[in-house]
Amino acid sequence: MAYNLINTTPPQGKKTPLTTGEKPLIDSSGRTINYLRLSVTDRCDLRCSYCMPERMKFLPKNEVLNFEELERLVDVFASRGVRKLRITGGEPLVRKDIVKLLEKLGEKKQNSGIHEIALTTNATLLTKYAEDLQKFGIGRINISLDTLNKEMFKTLTRRDVFDDVMSGIHAAKKAGLHIKINTVVLKDSNEKEIPEIVIWAHENEFDISLIELMPMGEGMAHRSRDFSSLKDVKTRLEQQWKLTSETFSTGGPSRYYRVKETGGRIGFISPLTDNFCDGCNRIRVTCTGMLHTCLGHEGGIDLKPAVRSDDWLNNTNEMLDHALMLKPAKHNFEVSKLDTPSTQRTMSVTGG
Repeated sequence: MAYNLINTTPPQGKKTPLTTGEKPLIDSSGRTINYLRLSVTDRCDLRCSYCMPERMKFLPKNEVLNFEELERLVDVFASRGVRKLRITGGEPLVRKDIVKLLEKLGEKKQNSGIHEIALTTNATLLTKYAEDLQKFGIGRINISLDTLNKEMFKTLTRRDVFDDVMSGIHAAKKAGLHIKINTVVLKDSNEKEIPEIVIWAHENEFDISLIELMPMGEGMAHRSRDFSSLKDVKTRLEQQWKLTSETFSTGGPSRYYRVKETGGRIGFISPLTDNFCDGCNRIRVTCTGMLHTCLGHEGGIDLKPAVRSDDWLNNTNEMLDHALMLKPAKHNFEVSKLDTPSTQRTMSVTGG
């Protein structure tokens, strides 16, 4: 169910100045929300088998927020205490003229309460954009990469662009971006390759997070067949290496460990086998302005009418107050229900 709490009219060019001292975003469980994951597109140049169907039906462009509207959302969230902004998709770098938005957001980092702007990407376009990301103050990027095997990559992503990804990663490293690799662990696919991926990441001075497969997306069947428990993965890694728990955090759900033998960090994102909802500080907004307070629940609130209204600041703030009271105490992901999705929307629509 989507909640549309305010009926508003199209904008007439009026711009409301931001106010200071807005009340923080605190949900019904008393958790402070200071991290916004903002999707700028549902489109992607890959078709990862666990993320979207091969013949994905993308949103009409007129439903997607324009750059000014996305900036308005950032302004509102920054005024309410959001300090970390992550730009997601789909694949954010496929959006036309994306550098114009990133430049504007970089300026906001200098003039608002936003402390960090990060980006999640599949790296196919990083050769083109890595230097721009660095220039605009987006110093931290997460790169989704599930295998170092070229043929396995082609199978998982349904695209033969492994060399482009490797070139993009090299360009990002050369540009001085801080890189974290995100790897979804898939049973009987890349599971046995995990130690090799970790070693490669640490040799390149990248952090890496391993992620459990999540039950999201209508028609994304056989998740129980592909699911691998990170508790089991961690146990196997500890037979090979000494892992020491760290307090390090990037503000997300990863629980980090230092690997003595490699000297690098490895994170575990385990929504099904090691729930982390008590410390959730995140909220997601899709490229259409739909606010999702929880990755694992269907409900959301449509911010688009508010952000397109004349009085966009007050209207959006009012909707945020309602939204925070709807944020559930925890998601409803369960290992026993992997083949019954908790939400019909795919991860590419939700935003990573």
